[in-house]
Amino acid sequence: MSNIVAIVGRPNVGKSTLFNRLVQRREAIVDSVSGVTRDRHYGKSDWNGKEFSVIDTGGYAVGSDDIFEEEIRKQVNLAIEEADIIVFVVDVESGITPMDEAVAKLLRKIKKPIFIAVNKVDNSMRENDAVEFYNLGLGDYHTISSINGSGTGDLLDALAEELDEHIEEVSELPRFAVVGRPNAGKSSFINALIGEERNIVTDIAGTTRDTIDTKYNRFGFDFNLVDTAGIRKKSKVKEDLEFYSVMRAVKTIESCDVAILVIDATRGFEGQDENIFWLAEKNKKGIVILINKWDLVEKETNTMRDFEAKIRQEIAPFTDVPILFISALTKQRIFKAIETSVEVFENRKKRVPTSKLNDKMLEIVKHHSPPAYKGKFVKIKYCMQLPTPTPQFVFFCNLPQYVREPYKRFVENKLRELYNFSGVPIVIYFRKK
Repeated sequence: MSNIVAIVGRPNVGKSTLFNRLVQRREAIVDSVSGVTRDRHYGKSDWNGKEFSVIDTGGYAVGSDDIFEEEIRKQVNLAIEEADIIVFVVDVESGITPMDEAVAKLLRKIKKPIFIAVNKVDNSMRENDAVEFYNLGLGDYHTISSINGSGTGDLLDALAEELDEHIEEVSELPRFAVVGRPNAGKSSFINALIGEERNIVTDIAGTTRDTIDTKYNRFGFDFNLVDTAGIRKKSKVKEDLEFYSVMRAVKTIESCDVAILVIDATRGFEGQDENIFWLAEKNKKGIVILINKWDLVEKETNTMRDFEAKIRQEIAPFTDVPILFISALTKQRIFKAIETSVEVFENRKKRVPTSKLNDKMLEIVKHHSPPAYKGKFVKIKYCMQLPTPTPQFVFFCNLPQYVREPYKRFVENKLRELYNFSGVPIVIYFRKK
């Protein structure tokens, strides 16, 4: 479970530029995680070998100044509540503004590590101007220029010192996280699972202060259920729900093996559902989609087949995902949902022996080799599954740079046909031998 670093501040101080800089840091190592809402409000970064998630609270404020103030107050409160570390970005050109003071006032009340990043400091004159930010009453500050990156290294060094060394307790039991938009029926689903005759062995306090791991053994399965449903406090219902549920989903998904995405059949598969789906996919988690409240849908206009086809269209190209129609209220197919989640968990840790893999796959790629590129032919000589916690395969060939996306998909589909990887993202690399 990585730490969450939230970037706060009023609009136009350079939060997004700083965010991009922190997230880019990682591009050379791993594919950059494009944001939850595919527009980069959430990313992963690492520095000095420590990994953390970055959330940019920007891009939400719209409208007049009063609305601005209100929005920023909401975002800062959300960040304060959800993040482990806060980076407060201010702008040396405009000095301390009333809005900066309002943010500082909120931040002074909390006990979390706060870093002030004075942005747009790109010469020594401005270095002197930055002194005024001591007046915010939040202690020392870091001067940076997020455009050219100067000072961000020192800021990251200081951040990294604050990051907890999270030592994961490796539990043999699968961890299933129940995720989805507010009111999709997550709580009802969990209650239907627990039932009154709770067969709970232990309550492990969750990785974060508010996700609870509950150990169940029912239906002949042992598993941990990561329950974030029903946590939202009453006062928060008025807050920016989209952002709030995204932050929650980030934390929950990062700490699970399989994400059980609950969708409200009466509302369909909406943007927020898709965001949560891609978030789980980017984090290489197993995924099971549950269509809840199917009993309330007009069957004349909607058939299961149409509904399912529509979802698969939205989540393409990763369509090999179990989709089940359930009713948490009548407990319809609840057992099937858990059975499927356990299968997906098993698929995710599946290992294919190298000799078997080569026997099958080399035969396939011999008959369907990658299309020639500029008169050059790609020859695939050998393949293996990497020793990673989730399924990743490497194919060694003479000209990996000429292997295009459609061919990778072809190979992935063949792997899925041969070995059941239903519900699990697969990563495929082509490398020079």
